[in-house]
Parts: sequence; structure tokens; C-alpha cells
Amino acid sequence: MARLRRAVILVADGVGCGGATDAAAYGDAGADTLGNLARAVGGLTLPNLGALGLGRLTAIAGVPPAAAPRGAWGTMEEASVGKDTITGHWEMAGLVTSQAMATYPNGFPPEITEPLRIAAGRGLIGNRPASGTTILDELGPQHLATGELILYTSADSVLQIAAHEEVVPIEELYRICEAARVIADRHQIGRVIARPFVGTPGAFRRTYNRRDYALVPPGPTLLDGLRAAGLPVVGVGKISDIFAGRGLSQSIHSEGNADGMRLTLDALGALPGGLLFVNLVDFDMLYGHRNDAPGFARALSALDAWLPAFEAALAPGDVAFITADHGNDPTTPGTDHTRERVPLLAFGPGIRPAPLGARTSFCDLGQTIAAALDAAPLASGTSFLDLILP
Repeated sequence: MARLRRAVILVADGVGCGGATDAAAYGDAGADTLGNLARAVGGLTLPNLGALGLGRLTAIAGVPPAAAPRGAWGTMEEASVGKDTITGHWEMAGLVTSQAMATYPNGFPPEITEPLRIAAGRGLIGNRPASGTTILDELGPQHLATGELILYTSADSVLQIAAHEEVVPIEELYRICEAARVIADRHQIGRVIARPFVGTPGAFRRTYNRRDYALVPPGPTLLDGLRAAGLPVVGVGKISDIFAGRGLSQSIHSEGNADGMRLTLDALGALPGGLLFVNLVDFDMLYGHRNDAPGFARALSALDAWLPAFEAALAPGDVAFITADHGNDPTTPGTDHTRERVPLLAFGPGIRPAPLGARTSFCDLGQTIAAALDAAPLASGTSFLDLILP
């Protein structure tokens, strides 16, 4: 018998809480998204997240440890190799990535660029690791003049193609990225990302018509197990892209955090049971990758202000989790993801406040949800369900 009726995972994309034991191996010693961010902006005001136990996870200026948190609190450390969106989300769903996906610190080689150029029917410019906004400023005018695609990557396993929506129609860009995904499969590249933008030189702006084309998960995930048990699995934001559409009964596109939070309440109201899996992308996309600490802080305040409405929508038999897929410390010199622990906050009607400790894998979250909803156990992870249920 299922012990709960519905589970919600809210992924605050990029909101790490420092302290990963192997951070130095990734060049991220000292990274602490929440702690460093709070110090950089003179303190955060997050009363609702603080009441759930956020202040007990790392030292956060302005968010002291709650004496008696209303939720269960802990952290999770990634067992997978990497610090990418895919590896983080897949591991939450029970799939550990043991072999690093391919990265290209010197740009993509001809065996990737030549077939891509042919498939696209357009030239390629860039082809180097870069900040997405910086490379638009640098190469956007050339793209407007020639129609050549802006190709770039990062420290993560991604192949990104940027194009102005008035130069390359959205559907053409998507077609090109689908062809790129076929090429990327041969080279174990985690994601191909369509990066449409608009505007004029000096004022380019990426749009929410972004689309991610991910590797197909190489094994079964929590999402597959829930569907096999006959339960709905609804993704909000880029969840469907991350799992290559597999294991979802419904996918809802969102345009940033505010839209994602609105759609989460709508989806929760229509969900009879099963899993609601939400990615709130702006922390990472708009603020972490741009080293925008004040913007990151404002986004956290907006999430905090929304939480009472979300909690009011939870019913007996529901459990909600707030976590992250990796860090993206906006105070570090680079603009890439950071290898960190991530928050683990669990709450809802009847959920017992309890310390969850420092979990050694994101898989523990998926295993807990599988147990709560009476799905098949996952291959990896240790459930903490008995800690949060009376």
C-alpha cells in the first residue's frame, strides 16, 4: 500500500549549499552558493525557507538555524561523476552516472563540426567554451550579418547553438539541434541546447524558447517506475528535456521561475496522485551563469514569498521536497556550475520535522519517493521515508 498519495520535487536549479568532499577535484574548493551569496549581498531574508530548516544546512547570513524547523532538513552529495543538470536530475531519479560525459575545453573537433555544418546548411562561428551572454555580445552582430550559427560549449557536457529568432526561425533551430543530437550521441555529449535570442547589438536577450536535447537515460529511473505502477508523472520546466521525454505522462513548458511557480500550483491542483517534478531554471540560467549575486538573491526571495501559497495547496498524503541539481556559485570567478552538496528540505501535512543528515547520494530522494508511492525500488539509494513519516 502506498504510504503517501502525491510527491512534489522542486528543483531550485543551481542552489548548492557548499561542502562537497570532492569539490577541489572539480576546481570548486570553497564554492558555497547559498553561503557565499548571502555574504556577498549583505544577508538574505528567507523566513519561510528558514522555517523549513534551510539555515541548518550551511552558514547563511540573515537565515539563522531555526530552533524548531517545520520540515525535515538535510543535504545530499552527488555520487555521479560530473556537476551537470543531467547527472543531478538523473541521480535524483535513481540513476548514477559513473563515467563522465564528454567535455570540450578547446572547442569541438572536425568530426563533430563538419557533419553539423552539413546538417544545418549554415556556417558555424565561435566553437569555444564561453558564457552564453558574452558570446552573444561578441558574435551576435556577425550572426545577424551572415546567418552563421553561434556554436559554443562550457565546462559541462553541452553543445549549444545560438541563433536570433528573426534570422533562424525557431523550428529551423530545433531541427538543427535534433540533427546535432544524433551527432552528439556518437560522442557521449550530455545535452544539445537550442539557445534562441532576440534584440539588437548591445541589447541581445535569450528567450524562453530554449530547448534541451538530452541523452536518453541509459537505465530505468524513478519516473519509469512510477509510470509502470500506473501513476501520473508531470514535469514542469525542462524536466522532459532532461529525461528525453521518457517516464512522463505530461510535460508543461515554463518561461522562468515566476511562470514555473504559477504552473506548479495549477498542475498540483489537477494531479490526483503520483509525482510532480519541477525545475526552476532562473537561479542557474539568469543569475549563476552571469555572476549576478543580487539577481540570485531576489530570485530566492521570490521563491520564499511563494512558498506559503504552495504549502497551502498541499493536502494530507502529500510530501514536497526542495533541492537542487548542482551548485552555481555566482561569487566565483568562473560562470560554470559548481560541485556542491545540495539542500534537502521535506515538508507537508503530517511530515515529521527531523534531521535527515548528510546523504551520500541524490538517489536517496528517488528511493524515498518510490517507497512512499509504492513503486518498485530503485537500483541505488537509501530511503529516508521512515524518518519523515510518524
